[in-house]
Amino acid sequence: RGLGARVASMMRIDAMWLAVDPVDMRAGADRLIARVVQVFGAAQAHHGYLFANARGTRMKLVVHDGFGVWCATRRLNQGRFAWPSDGAPLQQPALTQAQFEALIVGLPWQRLAHMQTITRV
Repeated sequence: RGLGARVASMMRIDAMWLAVDPVDMRAGADRLIARVVQVFGAAQAHHGYLFANARGTRMKLVVHDGFGVWCATRRLNQGRFAWPSDGAPLQQPALTQAQFEALIVGLPWQRLAHMQTITRV
């Protein structure tokens, strides 16, 4: 099973939000949740909030599970995460499980639907 499936089996995530603005990866769970509260007014239970550094080589996932806060870090050895670069400070592109799994390994998750079919030979 992939990392996304293992994370999902440990905690429930109903919605995934992406922070467009880069974040200092020294920030811990408290500082990241404070950013979520600053933007939205509250951090919702069972919502995942994804943050990336300016180079796009590291990301942090923060989840409020109703009892506490989970904070997971992911670093790529090569390449960069395909991250949105404009829009609201935090946005919800309604990531599917497949898109989330593609995002965390550095694949172009925004194009997954288009990559499922061949239209030119």
